[in-house]
Amino acid sequence: MNGARETFRFSQDSHYFQKATLSLESVFYCIVCLGLPVDMCEKNKKVSKWLSTVFGDQTIPEYEVNTRTVDILYQLAEASEVRCNETSLLIEDQKQKTSEYQADGVHLQNVVLQGVGLSSGSLSKPASDYLSALVANAKVLGVRDTSLSSFVPAVNNLTNELLESEKTDRRLDRELNALRNKLGSVLVLRKTFQEDIKKTMKAQEVESAKAEERLLNMDFVKAKSKDLSYRNKKAEDQLTSRHMENRISHQALMELSEQVYTLKQEILPLSKKLEPYRDLSPSPSLAQVKIEEAKRELAAVDAELEMKVDFMNSSLPKGRPLK
Repeated sequence: MNGARETFRFSQDSHYFQKATLSLESVFYCIVCLGLPVDMCEKNKKVSKWLSTVFGDQTIPEYEVNTRTVDILYQLAEASEVRCNETSLLIEDQKQKTSEYQADGVHLQNVVLQGVGLSSGSLSKPASDYLSALVANAKVLGVRDTSLSSFVPAVNNLTNELLESEKTDRRLDRELNALRNKLGSVLVLRKTFQEDIKKTMKAQEVESAKAEERLLNMDFVKAKSKDLSYRNKKAEDQLTSRHMENRISHQALMELSEQVYTLKQEILPLSKKLEPYRDLSPSPSLAQVKIEEAKRELAAVDAELEMKVDFMNSSLPKGRPLK
């Protein structure tokens, strides 16, 4: 026993707090082992008893036994005891009122039955059931008595409430149908939006890929342009170092090409004018020779034609000859 605070589990069979009065051993345990004064030990006893009552057969949870914990549990035990006492008094009061109401009910029943010249024993089973049903209906409707003048207004009120409820129900049905239609439209619109979003995302992915490809191409073109610029500059330096003449440069050649093209365009009309004269012989003697050759060829063709005509005339039957 070192006098320090320690965790102590109080159970229903604990031998320290079973007696109504504290023994010398209990006082010594409270002062030395738990470090609590005698009044705190009394509170601890009451707390242990209250916990045993609350948990019953269940195991009481462990808790640290100190002044603060015991005070809190003691306050809870006191409040619980006061609440239980108040509840017990309320239950007793309700039981007493129930007995009084039952006695008043029996008395009023006897008075009513005596007023109409009947007794509870003289009523048949169906009559007693009808009477009980009438009383129950009167209680449900909240009328003063069971007279017709009390029942009719109550029934009318219930009818009006029923009509209002039906009217409200129809209005709610219309609103519900309208909401369902709106919900259908919203769902269709939502589906359309989702499809549009998917298409937009796909298009955006494609455009992003194209943009990345363009960036890569742009980087390649920039690098190629730098390389060509460097090579061009290097070639110009080499040409300069070799004292190249300007008349054989690319610009000079392009200018000469344009001049040649212009001259060709100027010569083209003249070539068309000379086209009919291209077949003429360069001298009269050669032309005469050509003419004689043409005459001989024409005579040969005429002779061959006459031979064919004669052959056809001989092969045809006698009659009118071919001319």
